[in-house]
Amino acid sequence: MSLKAWDAPEVLHHGFFTFIYCLYGTSPFCILNIFTERIMVQLHVKRGEESQFLFNTTVDAPLETLSEQIATVYNARLKVDRICSEFPELADHGVTLPPNMQGLTEEQIFELKLKDEWEDRCVPCGGPEFNKDEIGRRNGQAPNQRMKEVLRKTMEEAKALVSKKQVQAGVCVTMETVKEALDQLRGAVMIVYPMDLPPHDPIRMEFENQEDLSGTQASMQVVPVGQAQLWWAGKEMQRGKKLQDYIGKNEKTKIVVKIQKRGQGAPAREPLVTEEQQKQMMMHYYKRQEELKKLDEVEDNSHLHSDWSDRQALKRQFQGLTNIKWGPR
Repeated sequence: MSLKAWDAPEVLHHGFFTFIYCLYGTSPFCILNIFTERIMVQLHVKRGEESQFLFNTTVDAPLETLSEQIATVYNARLKVDRICSEFPELADHGVTLPPNMQGLTEEQIFELKLKDEWEDRCVPCGGPEFNKDEIGRRNGQAPNQRMKEVLRKTMEEAKALVSKKQVQAGVCVTMETVKEALDQLRGAVMIVYPMDLPPHDPIRMEFENQEDLSGTQASMQVVPVGQAQLWWAGKEMQRGKKLQDYIGKNEKTKIVVKIQKRGQGAPAREPLVTEEQQKQMMMHYYKRQEELKKLDEVEDNSHLHSDWSDRQALKRQFQGLTNIKWGPR
């Protein structure tokens, strides 16, 4: 009888499924679904030699869809990093000035008769604390200490969700994970700035997907979704094929894939020995060398001159050649 032909009461008559039902308090079919969902291919995504995140998929996933999904998660993680890099500045010096006022001194702003019309609108909750921005990028109206703590704590939590350390912990990062991090950051901004940030503030532009990265180092890190290409074992994984065309049909597989822009050529292949393994091997050989040195230092060959170690002593004793003195009496 197939599982589909069973109904719930019939299943519960079987001892094993009854045990599961009593243990977990749910239908055996839900348990089976959970176990089935966990059997997936795990991709260790890298950019160059640097680990990025773990991603779960299936062997029958089209590579075109897979590369777009991975590129979307990769770029979204970069967005979280860019927003988090702006949070300390927001906490210390307030919102950004309009572009035509940034970098100007107070005298220049007075002479040009410029005014920040957003200064009175974007006031942090609890009132501002003045802290001048020496580079003239922000207005200096910083949040109070309580609001600063909200921003910094949220920033740490969001960074932890998409951190590269999740690879070592074996935690997969999905688009839902990244969205959760973005929602946390957006919520913290709304708590500190209920009237929202100015439209020219880079944090708000990031939230609204209006950021302009042209001419910046960050633009070189972004991989356009339509130009994303995956590489595995020195091979370009061609769009139009499926993952199983390269790694087979075993769902319990873990591989390292590298993402980069199409047309950049093959990335460097993975070393046969990882850096951590190389360190362990060097430590092992160093310890072994030190042990051998100590053995050489404590080696004592004086016993070779002792009577009990003489192999010919028994023979001389039977021949009566012991205690012979060759000197005069």
